[in-house]
Amino acid sequence: MSKKPPPAVPENHIAVFQETVIRRAWHGAEWWFSIIDVVGVLSESNNPNRYWSDLKRKLSQEAGSGQPYEKIVRLKLTAPDGKQRDTDCANTESLFRIIQSIPSPKAEPFKRWLAQVGYERVKEIENPELASARARELYQAKGYPQAWIEKRLRSIAVRGELTDEWKTRGVQEGKEYSILTAEIARATFGVTPGAHSRLKGLSKVKTGNNLRDHMTDLELIFTMLGEAGTTEIARRKDAQGFADNRKAAKEGGAVAGNARKELEARSGKPVLSKTNYLAKPAKASEPQGSVDKKKPKDKGKRS
Repeated sequence: MSKKPPPAVPENHIAVFQETVIRRAWHGAEWWFSIIDVVGVLSESNNPNRYWSDLKRKLSQEAGSGQPYEKIVRLKLTAPDGKQRDTDCANTESLFRIIQSIPSPKAEPFKRWLAQVGYERVKEIENPELASARARELYQAKGYPQAWIEKRLRSIAVRGELTDEWKTRGVQEGKEYSILTAEIARATFGVTPGAHSRLKGLSKVKTGNNLRDHMTDLELIFTMLGEAGTTEIARRKDAQGFADNRKAAKEGGAVAGNARKELEARSGKPVLSKTNYLAKPAKASEPQGSVDKKKPKDKGKRS
C-alpha cells in the first residue's frame, strides 16, 4: 500500500468539522492534525494557544505511560497569515487522548468525525480516484460551475506533478516552493500571488481564501500552462537544486505570460480579474457565490 497521498488535493491540507477548518498533514503514513485547531473547536476558548499550553503542561504531569505529548510532532502547516509555520500535530491515537482531557459536549461527534476521516483516507489510498470525487463534491456543494470544477481539479493534478518534480530535483518544501511558485506567477500574470489575492479582495488571514479557488477559468488555464511549462523545462534541462529550478520557473512562467499577452492583445480584455467566489450577503434574489463587488456589471458571474 502506497504511503503517498494524492497530489495536492485540497483535503490533504485541511478538513472540515461542522464548518470549522482543521489543518492536517500526511506524515509517516497517517494523518496528523493541528492540535490548536482541534482544541479551538472543542474548548471554544478565545485563546486556543494558551488553552493548549496549559493542557499540555497538565498532561505532562499526569502519571502513566500514555502521555500524548510524547507522540506529538511539529509539522509545517499554513498559518492564518498564509505562511508555513511549525505547528504541534497529533495523530488519531494521540488526539483521542487529548480530546478525553477536554470537557466538551462536542467531543463525541468529533471522535466520530475523526474516525470517518481516517476511514476515507485509507479508501483514498486504495483508490486515488475517490479523492478527486470528494473534491468535486465539495466544490459542487459550494456552488461552483461544473466546467470550472473540471479545470480546478486538472490544475490540482498539474500542480502535484510540478511539486513532485521539485522534490526529486532537490527543492526544499516550504520557503523554496513558495519562491518558485511566486516566480511562475509573476512571469505568468505580472504579479505575485499575494498581489493577485489582494486584487481579488482575499484576506490572507482566512484559511479558506485559497487564491486558486477564486480564479476565473482563464486564470486557471494560464496557471496550469505556467506550471506545466515549468515541469517540462525542468525535465528537459535536468534542473537540479533551487537555483536551476528557479530559472526553469521563470522560463515556464514566461511561456504562459507570452500566451496571456497575446490573448489580451487580440481580445482587448485583461486576463487578470477581480472576480472572486467570496460569499455575498444572503439575498432572496441572489445565489451565494462569486461577485466582483467593485464592478456591479460583473455581478453574479463566475468566470
